[in-house]
Amino acid sequence: MVKMLAKNLPQTSAPARRRRSSRAVPRPFLKWVGGKTQLLSTFESFMPDTWGRYFEPFVGGGAMYWRNGQGESVLNDFNSELATTYRVVRDEVEGLIEALAEHYYDKDYYYEVRAWDTSRMSDVKRAARMIFLNRTGFNGLYRVNRSGRFNVPFGRYTDPLICDEENLRACSKRLGETELRNEDFEVALADADDGDFVYLDPPYAPVSRSSNFTAYVAGGFGTDQQDRLRLTLKALDHRKVRFMLSNSDAPGLAELYAADGWRVDRVMASRSVNSKASRRGKVGELVVRNY
Repeated sequence: MVKMLAKNLPQTSAPARRRRSSRAVPRPFLKWVGGKTQLLSTFESFMPDTWGRYFEPFVGGGAMYWRNGQGESVLNDFNSELATTYRVVRDEVEGLIEALAEHYYDKDYYYEVRAWDTSRMSDVKRAARMIFLNRTGFNGLYRVNRSGRFNVPFGRYTDPLICDEENLRACSKRLGETELRNEDFEVALADADDGDFVYLDPPYAPVSRSSNFTAYVAGGFGTDQQDRLRLTLKALDHRKVRFMLSNSDAPGLAELYAADGWRVDRVMASRSVNSKASRRGKVGELVVRNY
């Protein structure tokens, strides 16, 4: 049964202290724009009581998985840097902790690390770099340019936690029971079968031209991918796989999903990433289910 920043801040060139969190229960080790931590209690009321395997084809920060993905689970993301980081947390956590201890919070250093050529780095070093950039970059945003280069600016924080040893070890232990994939979402879900449960949190359909934050891989996640995602949902439905999808409340999207015979609920979420402060705050999101 499942129950469900403004003025310059002081900087340092000293390596970051290792710090321990106060909880051993695993929680996201990455910040993720659009993450579902704030909506977990709401989403739990929508989830089925039991399932076979748990799938997340767009894992991101994995808030739903850390809260509800116990038992046999399959996590996937097409972002190879992200997939590598999850694998390193699972399989090489002690080496990762050592590598993270070398990083420190400093603006010049941030841009130096951002410019590193990851093709020449070990997986452990790549994972440490990603976690460092995520914890010290602007608002936990992950964005790449057309060449696939990470281009998020430096973020301003007070003493950001770069290496949380206890949580990384707790995450590693949980991931030990989990299969990790680095595939297209359709491929990652090809073996989901009757009785399994799939939670999908794709890059959202834009509600306006200025709100399209989908460039988490080179090429983005546009209309064609949203259409293909809907066809994938139909295939899951045909195989009697239960699914729950989160998406933006973009014009016409709720009606499109409802026409397929699926349940559509609207929830409100807080969003802080927008170039205009007046457009931050509560926004509508859709929750789509086939059960």
